[in-house]
Amino acid sequence: MKDCIFCKIASKEIPSSIVYEDDRIIAFKDIEPQAPVHILIVPKEHIKSANELDETNIELIDHIFLIIRKLAEDLGINEDGYRVVNNCGEYGGQSVSHIHFHLLGGRKFSWPPG
Repeated sequence: MKDCIFCKIASKEIPSSIVYEDDRIIAFKDIEPQAPVHILIVPKEHIKSANELDETNIELIDHIFLIIRKLAEDLGINEDGYRVVNNCGEYGGQSVSHIHFHLLGGRKFSWPPG
């Protein structure tokens, strides 16, 4: 998508603080962090939201969660715990129409989230 900010980050049109990248996903620091560790994990394939996931995306989503586990270990937040968030749609708080996951850690979180 030409106007998608996450597609532009994935294609390096927009700079970001990349912490992980492979042929399917890119992970980078959030520019407005809500925790000491706040990483966005974004597939390079444009998928609007969780509402568009189907059987063809299973391996991609599986891969994303394996990388989230690896990032949590690499960033030293796996022992104390962390939160993974996916917002879907306007009422769910999705601000960019490209599926992405927030990896948050480095502090204690409360429940319910908000």
